[in-house]
Amino acid sequence: MTLADSDKVEVGDTVLAVGNPFGIGQTVTKGIVSAKDRTTLGDGVEDFIQTDAAINPGNSGGALVDTDGRLVGLNSAILTRNGGNQGIGFAVPSNLCRWVMDSLVKNGQVERGLLGVMIQDLTPDLAKAFKLDRTTGALVGDVTPASPADKAGLRSGDVITQLNGQPIEDARQLKLRVTETAPGSQVHLVVNRNGESKTFDVTLGSVPEKKIAKASESNRDERSEALADVTVADLDQNTRAESKIPQNVQGAVITKVAPDSPAYEAGLRAGEVITELNRQPVKNAQDAVADTQKQTSNETLVKVWTKGGSHYLTVDESSES
Repeated sequence: MTLADSDKVEVGDTVLAVGNPFGIGQTVTKGIVSAKDRTTLGDGVEDFIQTDAAINPGNSGGALVDTDGRLVGLNSAILTRNGGNQGIGFAVPSNLCRWVMDSLVKNGQVERGLLGVMIQDLTPDLAKAFKLDRTTGALVGDVTPASPADKAGLRSGDVITQLNGQPIEDARQLKLRVTETAPGSQVHLVVNRNGESKTFDVTLGSVPEKKIAKASESNRDERSEALADVTVADLDQNTRAESKIPQNVQGAVITKVAPDSPAYEAGLRAGEVITELNRQPVKNAQDAVADTQKQTSNETLVKVWTKGGSHYLTVDESSES
């Protein structure tokens, strides 16, 4: 299928959404592009195309095409109060799909670039306080020590206005462009510092996977890492909406489990939510990592939430070779 350049899609363009809503069979619905660059469903590493073409449960993963039949995006989510279409649907742009596909083919996983800054949007009040005549750009609130940004010389209070010659409108746009750039790539930044324009060349790092792991070794007794083959992520609103996870469920969502691991054998699966580890509550991915680092046993007691409810299971890694 021909992939369109989703950057050239404009608000008002006619689009068709293909899918299998409610399992009734293949269906095509018609609408327009309502908005671009939507990030209201998650943590900002998103760039949805919004459409009013009818999208319902079962449309996810289906094609959003233009009138020439070219892929514009992949239907992903909806905002609704009744579980059905209310005219606010979201699709992942084809350019973002292409980047993910290329990363998987080349590296076997999606590798995201890391700059190492905490950023925020510029409000009129902040622009005035920093003596700026603009509210576009990404304001650096903090720089992570020893990060690529720190090594390149960026400071708190800098306003990043360009990346590789392209203007930066806000913090979301900078975050998205950085994460879509391969680790190890050099990016050229234009920064406003105290009213003066400066340039920086930064070699991006890599966003680390949040793996649950415990490296416990001694000279005589090495044992397997606790849940080393389980990868987790924080629960964001997009994940909750896609997986229908209630708001009262707190924990770390499992994104990957190695098929040949003790965790998989015990029954852990991607999409489940770890809510407790060894009877300790888990609020997010960092909690899950920290709890396994405290572990002294080969056996881990895990409480997970699934669509059928919560249940406990044990992962015994004592026999792992």
